Amino acid sequence: MADATLTTTAVIDPPEELETDAAEAPAEAEADALGEQPTAAPEARPAPADEEPRRLLHPIRVGDLLTVTGAIAAALCATTLIFTTLAPFGGFYGFVAIAIISFLLFYAVLTWVDGDLETVLDRVLEAVVYILACGVVIVLIFVVTFTVIRGAEALPHLNLYLEDMSSTGPLDPLTMGGVQHAIVGTLIQIGIALAITVPLGLVTAVFLTEIPGPFARFVRTIVEAMTALPSIVAGLFVYATFILILGMDKSGMAASIAISIMMLPIMIRSSDVVLRLVPSTLKEASIGLGATQWQTVSRVVLPTARSGLTTSIILATARGIGETSPVLLTSGFTASLNLNPMNGPMVSLPLAIFEFVKSPEPAMIARGFGTAVVLLALVVLLFVIARIIGRQDVKSRARRQESRERFLRGASRGWSALTTRRERRAAQSPAAAPRTARARHAAPAARGDVDQDRRAQ
Repeated sequence: MADATLTTTAVIDPPEELETDAAEAPAEAEADALGEQPTAAPEARPAPADEEPRRLLHPIRVGDLLTVTGAIAAALCATTLIFTTLAPFGGFYGFVAIAIISFLLFYAVLTWVDGDLETVLDRVLEAVVYILACGVVIVLIFVVTFTVIRGAEALPHLNLYLEDMSSTGPLDPLTMGGVQHAIVGTLIQIGIALAITVPLGLVTAVFLTEIPGPFARFVRTIVEAMTALPSIVAGLFVYATFILILGMDKSGMAASIAISIMMLPIMIRSSDVVLRLVPSTLKEASIGLGATQWQTVSRVVLPTARSGLTTSIILATARGIGETSPVLLTSGFTASLNLNPMNGPMVSLPLAIFEFVKSPEPAMIARGFGTAVVLLALVVLLFVIARIIGRQDVKSRARRQESRERFLRGASRGWSALTTRRERRAAQSPAAAPRTARARHAAPAARGDVDQDRRAQ
């Protein structure tokens, strides 16, 4: 009996856990019926540890600076020793070459002291890159400085920019004659070359981007090959084709055709790269809205790549503006101003520089270097414009558009206020008083006529 009682008690009295589950079950069912989810208890987060202040690491360590300084000092000492006692040759260029080689060797040895082979190779290659970059910058600075110094004697004279050489000889001073004919000729030739190059370059770039295929790959290969085409070959082609076979005279038009041949590969390749950067999602959205391929290209692709295409045009212009060999073979030379590109020789700035520097007279050589400075300034201006346009993004264009709209709204409000003020002044003037009185007398008479018409009806 005791065992039965215990068993019955165990069956009848459930444990506390079962009672808790049974009590929570109706609540969960009610929450599910109401679309509610049981709230989870928040997890206990550990207390944040005390964070150490972030240390700012300098890109150049003191050890690296000391290594470079020691390598430079050792290279100078070794180069001086080699040139004074061991080397059978001398000269500035030999000294620079041996100094660079010695610096790389000493730099590799000093880096090997506290680094492995991979570190040594990395540091040496980095030093080679820096040396080459500094060499390019130094050469560019030297060329520009030398040209400006040699042409400084002719640059202050305004006649260099406002006169031609039709009445000036080689022995005349720098206060006479100039390169006006060359400046105007360069602008005319570049304008005609752009009129030929821009449509052909844009159409070809659109073809390469939008219509891929075997023929497009063939055209791209030809364009890449034309990029390395020597300029003298383009001049010979135009001279043999247009001048010898077709009978065209040496003129600015022939020179423009030769220049356009040199500009066309640059225009096509840069435009092709720019058009490839247009997001494909824009094209897909345009086609999905029902636009044709031509509408997508003309209204979506080209406006999106407008700044890049402008940069391509300016880069091609900078390439063509400095060509000398094609112009030498196709345009002829003249000392006077010629505004007709179809008739007679036409001189450009590079050709004028070539002719001036050939002369043994110091004044003509100074004119040549002054003309070179003008050409450099023109090319630098084009590259600066290209960089400015290339940096323009969507946000800057939207900001400028908003500024223009704000200005137009302000101008419109100002004009409306000015017009209203003028009308008020005209209404308050004595001359307008009789007209106002007549209008007041005429208004009741007009209303009376209207009332009589209504009664008659």
